[in-house]
Amino acid sequence: FFMLTAQFRPQEAAPITTPSSVSEKQTPDNDVMTIYVAKDGKVFFNIDNGKDTTTHYRSKLLQKMGEQYKIQFTPQEIAKFGTMSSFGMPIKDFKAWLAQSDSKARDKMQIGVPTDSLDNQLAWWVRMARLTNLQAEVAIKGDQEAKYTDVKKVMDLLQDNKVNKFNLITNLSKEEVKLKDLPK
Repeated sequence: FFMLTAQFRPQEAAPITTPSSVSEKQTPDNDVMTIYVAKDGKVFFNIDNGKDTTTHYRSKLLQKMGEQYKIQFTPQEIAKFGTMSSFGMPIKDFKAWLAQSDSKARDKMQIGVPTDSLDNQLAWWVRMARLTNLQAEVAIKGDQEAKYTDVKKVMDLLQDNKVNKFNLITNLSKEEVKLKDLPK
């Protein structure tokens, strides 16, 4: 008997085409809080359950956000959220999103996490995620066509929340240096 187990990465809430870079640093597989910036400026959020799959960071995070926004989630909704991937919508729409069985209908609800100054829900997701999983590294995955100001807004939000170390996710693009290119 030979058994192979693998964890599949869930589909992202928005298609993100990352720019290329020459850095060879790998994004960690676990304990990652990822903020996605789509080319239209919409922001999406994800946090994984960490290395220890019994901890259920995602479920704990939704409970904390429910307390913050005075929304009572059922144990079934919390369990379902724990198995889902990235999201991007106001917290008030979560119950409807979790109840939706059709993935295309769920995708239509993905309008981006609010980041405006009146109700900056992304800031609360970041704060609560940091309290939930102290080991989580922060990564920003911005579309190569996203405006700099949209990505900068996310970086400023992180720094406002005392997150001064984060990764920018890019595609690896190795550049070979040929002998003729070297200075003489």
